[in-house]
Amino acid sequence: MSAFDFFWNTCYSIANGDNPLAPFFKGEIFKRESFMLDIKFIADNLESAKSKLKDRLKGLDSLDKAAAFYQEKREIQKTADALRSQKKNFAKEIGMLKTKGADASSFMKDAEKLNTELEKIEERERILSLELEGILLTLPNIPLEDVPAGANESFNKEIKKWGESESFTFQVLPHYEIAEKLGILDFERGVKIAQSGFTLYHGTGAKLERALINFMLDTHGENGYQEKFVPFLVRGESLQGTGQLPKFKEDLYKIEGENLYLNPTAEVPLTNIYQNEILNEKDLPLYFTAYAPSFRKEAGSYGKDTRGIIRQHQFNKVELVEFSKPEDSEKEHQSMLAEAEKILQLLKLPYRIVILSTGDMGFSAAKCYDIEVWIPSMKTYKEISSVSNCMDFQARRANIKFRRESTGKVEYLHTLNGSGLAVGRTMVAILENYQREDGSVVIPDVLRKYMGNCTCL
Repeated sequence: MSAFDFFWNTCYSIANGDNPLAPFFKGEIFKRESFMLDIKFIADNLESAKSKLKDRLKGLDSLDKAAAFYQEKREIQKTADALRSQKKNFAKEIGMLKTKGADASSFMKDAEKLNTELEKIEERERILSLELEGILLTLPNIPLEDVPAGANESFNKEIKKWGESESFTFQVLPHYEIAEKLGILDFERGVKIAQSGFTLYHGTGAKLERALINFMLDTHGENGYQEKFVPFLVRGESLQGTGQLPKFKEDLYKIEGENLYLNPTAEVPLTNIYQNEILNEKDLPLYFTAYAPSFRKEAGSYGKDTRGIIRQHQFNKVELVEFSKPEDSEKEHQSMLAEAEKILQLLKLPYRIVILSTGDMGFSAAKCYDIEVWIPSMKTYKEISSVSNCMDFQARRANIKFRRESTGKVEYLHTLNGSGLAVGRTMVAILENYQREDGSVVIPDVLRKYMGNCTCL
């Protein structure tokens, strides 16, 4: 087990019960004060924090524990600082006596007692830091004031619809039947090669997937997003930075014997580009986009969308990530939402936007919009992008800051992310919305140049 695995496993178990290894764990983590959430805010506004997180936590006692550990840690730090100051004075006094040739034995005995007392306090300080960090790692972000309160998706609010769904004069087929008849998706061989949740793409199916990726990247690039090509393996620290660890451990594919995981979303490598760095204010905002295959076990989703490629263990996604000054992040959130919408508008695919409730939002988000595309065979909208403002939540976890030009003050920046878009679900929407009675599928105009000017599948 790597040191990192040991650390967050220990943290997680402390947050959920006693751990006998805690007193023996010492590490560099205790030199950091960049907690996941602003623990000072939680301690000073405990009831408000409980109210904001009541739909996001199964139990609120973890907030009480965190506040209590923080207060005790502050008191212990005061005591430890006083003892360290006293220790310096002893050392100075002993040095002076020895220089004069005088007897310093009594001072040395007192210094030894002080050292013993200080070691005990520092040990308690280390354990408190571990316990506090262990709890904070498991706490989700605090929602913004305008996020609808509610425990689940039934409290989400629709805020926009775009486009008209086509009125078909024939029996609408689901995407997997269309794809099998066209011979572009092979579900059985995907299972044979890997397992269920993996699909083999053939011919024009593979070409359409690639066309969508290139179209999305080109569009975002034209709109100011700098393209990156990121590693498809990420370290545990990077996953902790964006919030996948420790909470979503069961959803991740881990490389045996290494502190490496298959990338669950390009949000992870993009956000962690500046892990443990301080940026200059003049360089903000920064806009990045990247394509990456994403890998998720989809733990707990048994029986949901099992047919076709709506829910897969491996899927392609084009991601948008932004680094913003705190005062600009709400405006930038709206801008990123419009950027993701633009892809569906250019493809002429009907969609709607919902703002997610406190209980339905992702772990790291303070506010999140879902863009949902119309799926004719299901007669419903399905999520194709989540666009989130994470405020300083991820920046604290990944220790990403910026320096104000006017004051030189260093503070945490804000991070935003969104799918621009999920490629497989975009293909689903195209196959179903552009299907024709003869079994063919018309290729959207904006994709034809990527498909050798082919007009239909």
